[in-house]
Amino acid sequence: MTDDGRWLAGLEEHARARLSPSVFEYVVQGARDGVAAREAPGTWASVRLAPRVLRDVTTVEPSVEILGRRQALPWGVAPTTLQRAIHPEGEVAMARAVAADEGLLVVSSNAGTTFADIAATGVRWWVQCYLPADRALAVPLLERAVAAGAEAVVLTVDTPVVGTKYAAGDVVWDVIDPALLRLNFDAGYADQPGSEKALDLGPHDIGWLGETTGLPVVVKGVLRADDACRCVQAGAAAVWVSNHGGRQLERVVTTASVLPDVVAALSGQAQVFVDGGLRTGPDIVTALALGADAVFLGRQPLYALVDGEEGVRHLHAVLLRQCVETMRLLGARNVADTRCNTPTSGSPQRQISL
Repeated sequence: MTDDGRWLAGLEEHARARLSPSVFEYVVQGARDGVAAREAPGTWASVRLAPRVLRDVTTVEPSVEILGRRQALPWGVAPTTLQRAIHPEGEVAMARAVAADEGLLVVSSNAGTTFADIAATGVRWWVQCYLPADRALAVPLLERAVAAGAEAVVLTVDTPVVGTKYAAGDVVWDVIDPALLRLNFDAGYADQPGSEKALDLGPHDIGWLGETTGLPVVVKGVLRADDACRCVQAGAAAVWVSNHGGRQLERVVTTASVLPDVVAALSGQAQVFVDGGLRTGPDIVTALALGADAVFLGRQPLYALVDGEEGVRHLHAVLLRQCVETMRLLGARNVADTRCNTPTSGSPQRQISL
């Protein structure tokens, strides 16, 4: 194993050694017995790639275009909570690293840092939101995000209720400092009638979000081709294939298994992003080869964040080196070259021919 491979392989245990047990468990836990969360990382490795040869790969360009803007990293950082419990600078350290490496940061609505402070780093960023039962209660947070320069709003649609988790020790919400989260909400938000998560989300909410913010809407948490089509018909600029890191429905399908169907159903009508178990450069390139326009990483950046901005930047450097090597071995000079032509049937492992 290379030094980069060993570093990535030890990243989770490094975080375990540095974080409090309750915070670490919050990061790694899945719904109920954690079946979906555990199985996700291995799913990308089950895909087999058929490389082209006799290709000039002297220069390889792994950059991608996301909602009309090109960025150096073919991945973004997914929205995650409690970043300031992982490192004192939290979202600011993450944002600085993402900005320095020309990536994209999606900021959780539960962030422990103000949108203005995150934006001051110069990072390109989107805001994530859960809609409450009373949609009007979401407006102040969305207005703050727009004022601070958010470029898109990510509507998370797979959380009508929070999936049950089996905690091994202290529940993080019982021990965490309230000042480390939800800094962009109005005071007393959670006490207001209608602040609970909406049980009646529908396609109309996509249009409402776009009209309210004036921003493109990305719908996160889609795992079916028919739902992806409904999102785009309702005005979504992109669909994000995600099972919430296995933290919601325990026996949920893997994102690697459904990504090709979503890509085929949309057929270029909107961009398709994916997260879920992506740990290495080969994982990232595999997702791109299966048709994703970009990938998003959740737990890996959090593990790296224990070492602050420097840790996240090191993660980016390692993954980028692995992506470039994988693309060269595939005979792919850019992300478009990674796209599969036709699936090869007859094998228990999905194969794609480039």
